[in-house]
Amino acid sequence: MTDVRPTLDGSDVLHTLFRSDQGGHEQVVLCQDRESGLKAVIALHSTALGPALGGTRFYPYASEDDAVQDALNLSRGMSYKNALAGLDHGGGKAVIIGDPAPVAEGGAKSEQLLLAYGRFVASLGGRYVTACDVGTYVQDMDVVARANRWTTGRSPENGGAGDSSVLTAFGVFQGMRASAQAAWGEPTLRGRTVGIAGVGKVGHHLVRHLVEDGASVVVTDVRPESVERVLADHREGVRAVADTDALIRTNLDVYAPCALGGALNEETVPVLTAKIVCGAANNQLAHPGVEKDLADRSILYAPDYVVNAGGVIQVADELHGFDFDRAKAKATRIYDTTLAIFDRAKSEGIPPAEAADRLAEQRIAEARAAAL
Repeated sequence: MTDVRPTLDGSDVLHTLFRSDQGGHEQVVLCQDRESGLKAVIALHSTALGPALGGTRFYPYASEDDAVQDALNLSRGMSYKNALAGLDHGGGKAVIIGDPAPVAEGGAKSEQLLLAYGRFVASLGGRYVTACDVGTYVQDMDVVARANRWTTGRSPENGGAGDSSVLTAFGVFQGMRASAQAAWGEPTLRGRTVGIAGVGKVGHHLVRHLVEDGASVVVTDVRPESVERVLADHREGVRAVADTDALIRTNLDVYAPCALGGALNEETVPVLTAKIVCGAANNQLAHPGVEKDLADRSILYAPDYVVNAGGVIQVADELHGFDFDRAKAKATRIYDTTLAIFDRAKSEGIPPAEAADRLAEQRIAEARAAAL
């Protein structure tokens, strides 16, 4: 385990960590286990509210710097997400560099690698609690948990809550209902057309909520099998388009980015037809200023880390002996939180993303002050 060191090019990563408004992280750890091939980054943004809680992403990053940058961005988002979800947890995130497919299928994931990663989590002594994210699953967390006791998202057979995407999708649906209330005066998507980019772990559950609510759903995914599963499950009310570019140009009421981050940028925002953006993906805004571009086009943006907090609510509940009804009741409050953010944004004349940040920063600052 080593501390972050500058790269030969001067490192934009270190500038982010120590000097930019996006930084302010308490600790960043680089992890390497040559025997298993593990290369990972664990970033702790804040522990002001309690132990940092956030998932483990397994992804084939183009470079180590890209991996560190993603961990920094994601962990900061987790601090804000956990604060607005009312959890007594700070924000952390881990990324493992590599193809998340099993070694037997040509990827990097192995039991040995996951156990090595689990030992690094253990070395932090409870400052970081991990869970699933893109590229990791319940069965992976069962393996990681064998090496440390600060692992959530485990299977019910191993004392966990199981798939956290269930409540993630439920929470996004609550945020979408709040968005509909703010935009159209009624908390329902009935009669509306919703486009979902990414119908994997979370997206396919979100489709079900929307169909049951009476919405028409348009989907796309880079994995054809994911689209085929959704179309097989829903014979009516759902159709597919070729790709995300085709989706955002479709006549939509709501656009739901549910894959990787950066979905909202200078190329996509100008062509969006939707009046609401509300989805499960983390870090949807490609860079600061995009939230103002959305506001300028009168597109209501439901901040991603607010509406996708259902999953972290679920895994946090697991630490206290998981009760699904209790966790779902907490996730239902995402509706009220989202409305409160829209109200503050309107009253202060700022975009919802900025209003959400202010609320989260207020709770974190109050916790720090109370600890002095």
